[in-house]
Amino acid sequence: MITPTLRACRFDDRDALYAICLATGDAGNDAAPLYQDPNLIGHMYVGPYIALAPDLCFVAEDDHGIAGYVCGVANTRAFETQMEKVWWPDLRLRYPDSAAHRDRQTLDQRRCHMIHHPPRTPDDVMRSYPAHLHMNVLPRAQARGLGTRLLDHWIIAARQQGVTAAHIGTGAANPRAMAFWQSRGFVPLLETSETGTSGTIWHGRVF
Repeated sequence: MITPTLRACRFDDRDALYAICLATGDAGNDAAPLYQDPNLIGHMYVGPYIALAPDLCFVAEDDHGIAGYVCGVANTRAFETQMEKVWWPDLRLRYPDSAAHRDRQTLDQRRCHMIHHPPRTPDDVMRSYPAHLHMNVLPRAQARGLGTRLLDHWIIAARQQGVTAAHIGTGAANPRAMAFWQSRGFVPLLETSETGTSGTIWHGRVF
């Protein structure tokens, strides 16, 4: 297998990135069996970055296609505001909010609820770490240093935009991801949780 090459994300990469998001969406494992609509998780964690912040979206490509990606923004709060104006409205028309009680919702219903009530990054995280990023790598390309390459590539691009610190949110049920981020200098900041979820561990790093 050839060494993956990194390049800027293109809009026509969208389907491949949605597929990676789904294939790693269950605490790093394949979430496809958990969803009726395979695009829901991508709409939340990939789509808005490709559409609204493509300058900080990058992919890794090997001889089988796109094997991983990293995406993020320099100003999280401004991005949340932009999504409220131009990203969520169309999705809210396509995906009605679930009326089911929170602890009885399916994952599809839970994602639909999040589309209508997107969680905001905690102020305590934003205060010192205003930028953020997401990254996912397919199993075939893991444990080969690709995550570190993608992260370093993103940091260089982000610093060119004046970013000096960034945060990530990791599911509390994904200790492997937490170990990766902590080994790359991200320190735990706080934990938040919602009914029916395992909670989110927020990490931050100064560049």
